[in-house]
Amino acid sequence: MPPQNEPMKKQPKHDFVLMLEGPLMEERIIDGLFEAGCDDATFGVVDDVAEGDFTRRAPTLLDAITSAIRDVESVPPLRVVRVENEDLLTMAEIARRLGRTRESVRLLVESKRGKGGFPAPESGTGKWRFWRWSDVLSWLDDVPDAELERARVIDAVNAALELRRRKAVLPRADRKVIQALSA
Repeated sequence: MPPQNEPMKKQPKHDFVLMLEGPLMEERIIDGLFEAGCDDATFGVVDDVAEGDFTRRAPTLLDAITSAIRDVESVPPLRVVRVENEDLLTMAEIARRLGRTRESVRLLVESKRGKGGFPAPESGTGKWRFWRWSDVLSWLDDVPDAELERARVIDAVNAALELRRRKAVLPRADRKVIQALSA
């Protein structure tokens, strides 16, 4: 809910895509989403993956994302799986986003150029290593604060959604232990 002194129209717009699971294209679901407040999103299925493309007004990106998740999940049986941000990237994709050549990024990764200490890959080996975009942005010196904050917020929301998904399949006692670890 927006603060009373900040009308909805004056709040910034935040664009993001939620990846969903559930029978999205049923008419009752689409109607339910609209009634739940998701009239600021376009829903569809791409390659058998349901998604909602939002442009939501809220004081912060985190407020926008969490309110959208709450609205979507108020329509059973839909569940939000993650916020799409293309966070895990190959060296080639990092190069494209930074406007550099792949070779230039390879030299940064191997500390043969730049300040050294390039983030370690999140996963993979050899040709198919993947780096977390938020880690790369944190390493760079000239990233706008807003872009870095956006990447960090989306990364944190996705971690929380992943933890929620993984906890759900554990026995109750194990869920409590995992909850304590994440506190």
